[in-house]
Amino acid sequence: MDRLPPLNAVRAFEAAARLMSIRKAAAELFVTAGAVSRQVKVLEDFLGIELFSRGHRAVALTPVGERYFAEVSRHLAGLRNATTHLVEDKGRRTLKLRAYTTFAMRWLIPRLASFHGLYPDIDVRLSASLDAVDFEREDVDAAVRLGSGSWQGLQADRLFRNLLVPVCSPRLVEKRALRQPAELGNVLLLHSLARPDDWAKWLDAAGVEGVSAYTGIKYESSAMSYQAAMEGHGVAIAQKALVEEDLAQGRLCQPFGFELDMADFTYYFVFPIGRERKRELEVFRQWLKTQ
Repeated sequence: MDRLPPLNAVRAFEAAARLMSIRKAAAELFVTAGAVSRQVKVLEDFLGIELFSRGHRAVALTPVGERYFAEVSRHLAGLRNATTHLVEDKGRRTLKLRAYTTFAMRWLIPRLASFHGLYPDIDVRLSASLDAVDFEREDVDAAVRLGSGSWQGLQADRLFRNLLVPVCSPRLVEKRALRQPAELGNVLLLHSLARPDDWAKWLDAAGVEGVSAYTGIKYESSAMSYQAAMEGHGVAIAQKALVEEDLAQGRLCQPFGFELDMADFTYYFVFPIGRERKRELEVFRQWLKTQ
């Protein structure tokens, strides 16, 4: 059977089965008890199956009726929830953002509560990916991208300086007595597979020789390497803006003073030029500037 049952009949059956009463179902649906009974009979005729065993004053589900009620109630609950969410969202403003996982976790998410406090009528829907967003094909309003800030067809707002710095647990500094960058050869280097050349860039800029830039433990994301550094497993190369809170709270420390400024290769807030600009996008953009 490749067609829907009569939905009014399904609704009447679900109410009667849930309340185990034709009379109570009628009161809930604002119809007469006779109307509920007729609708249930319509559904039984449609299915060719008896759903209720009827007594003088009560009804009870047949075994088949119990199984059908379990399925029907689940789907009707889904319809109710979907409708409730749609009605609640009506009139609210939504901003759909895409960001890198580590950036979202370490920088953006900790700040979003303050945005919601200022603009409770705007819902921010944040997704994370390493892939550059395709605004022509994807339902995304704006994104955070790492690069030089020059992308055709996109407005790009620079967010902050991107400084590369080694970081580790304060306990590791004390244990290994790290004083000079050349001593990095005596500890485990922690890497992010998403940024495989960061150690090489920093060591070269700092004039450090004799330290292998690509040995050590490699993690899928920078966030994982930062966590490993906090646990005392080694020294990670970090984007300073993403670990500022950990540095301030003493969970991480900078064993050396040299910081490599990546100049314009940093994080940008981007959105399409020429597309009608939503009010919530401009509000979020201005809020970002204060951060």
